[in-house]
Parts: sequence; C-alpha cells; structure tokens
Amino acid sequence: MEPILRYSDKVDWITILIFGSLLFIIGAKILHYSKFINFIILPFNNKYIFMYSKKEKLFNRFHILLTTFQIINTSLFIFLAWNTFKHSTYEVLLYLLILSGFFLFIVIKTVVQLGNGFIFGNYRIFNEIVFKKTSYLNYSGIVLFIANLILAYVFPSSQFIVFLAISLFVLINLIGWVTVVKNHQILISNYFFYFILYLCALEIAPLIIMGSFLK
Repeated sequence: MEPILRYSDKVDWITILIFGSLLFIIGAKILHYSKFINFIILPFNNKYIFMYSKKEKLFNRFHILLTTFQIINTSLFIFLAWNTFKHSTYEVLLYLLILSGFFLFIVIKTVVQLGNGFIFGNYRIFNEIVFKKTSYLNYSGIVLFIANLILAYVFPSSQFIVFLAISLFVLINLIGWVTVVKNHQILISNYFFYFILYLCALEIAPLIIMGSFLK
C-alpha cells in the first residue's frame, strides 16, 4: 500500500492564519506573564478588570496583542460559519473582506465610544468602560480560536460547533456587560437615553446584521 498525499487548498492558508495568530497571544504571555495569568481566568474572576481597568491605557502593548488575536479569529470564525451554512468554497478573498469589515467596525466603534467621552467630559470613565468590554471581547477570541481549530480540522461544517461557539461568545460578553453596568450604574442612569441609543446602534444591531448575514 503506497501512501497518498492529501492536498487541500483551504487548510494551507487557514493553518498559517490560525497558528500565526497564536504568535500574538504567546507574545502577550511571554511579555506580560502575570497580567496574562489574571486575564485567562477573566470570566470566573474579574481580578484582571479591577487591577488594570483604571491604571492601564486602552492602547497598551498587552491589550493590542490580544485584540489583534481576537480580530483575526473572530473574522475567521465568521468565515467558517458562513461556509458551514452556505457550503461555499474557501476563498481567501472572502476572509479578507470579512477581516477588513470587522476591523473597520471595531475601529469605528472604539472611536465613537471614546468620542462620547470627550463630548460628555468623561473620557477617563469611557476609556475604562471600553477597556472592560474589549477585555471580555478579547477573551471570547480564545473560544473562537478553539472553535476555528475544530471547524477546520476535526468537525468541518459542524453547525453544532458554530452554535456552541456563538453561545459561549455571547455568554462571555454578556458577563462583561453585566460587569460594566454594575460598576457604572450612576453614569448610565444619568445618560440613560444615550445609553439605550448606543446599545441599539453599536451592540445589538451588529449581532442582528451578523445573524441575518449567516441566515
């Protein structure tokens, strides 16, 4: 029996992408080990939030590394989920479009949130809120990374894995939202109308659009 070489176009660039994204989280761990240890237990213990949300700047090296890791894997998960339901080909161009769109969305969303801080004279508080929410979003990137591994190599086109990953993604970010609301009740109550407007425009609407896109 002679060995048969199996070649797959989809695995080549996805493999490079998945393991390339690992460099960012490995770099975060090596450069900021104690901070990484606190971050890795974030949904179960918000010590990381209490320790770093007030004294850390939003655009620090550790946060940027994790955000890059998260953006790469969130975009890849959307791409794999799209292929799971649409059964289309694994075109790298489609992934690049998703990556560009998601990155642009994150940038615009962050600018709008920090801009509100300038408008209402509470930049420090808004910066803290964005830091907390982004930290939970970055953590959910780890969940999507694991989902990407499973969808790419173990159970390709598994709708169960897609829905499970989405559920965990929503749960982790919901925990983040509860933490933010609990810690900033006074600010939210003072600007309740703007909070509802922001919630509908930049939090709920993108999820509806994403769901419609996959549907």
